[in-house]
Amino acid sequence: MALIRFLIKLFTFIGLLVSASALVLTVILILRFPPILIAVGIALLLFQWLLKRLSSFE
Repeated sequence: MALIRFLIKLFTFIGLLVSASALVLTVILILRFPPILIAVGIALLLFQWLLKRLSSFE
């Protein structure tokens, strides 16, 4: 049982490190290539617009 708990904690920690490094790499890419920042901004605006449209149907 202790081995299972250890493995769960280990994989959780590894997943946390991987997600944090992916976030840092994404920020570095966005700052390095400004068109990516524009594309992300447009994608977020479209997503916000889509959420507003979907919530108005309820």
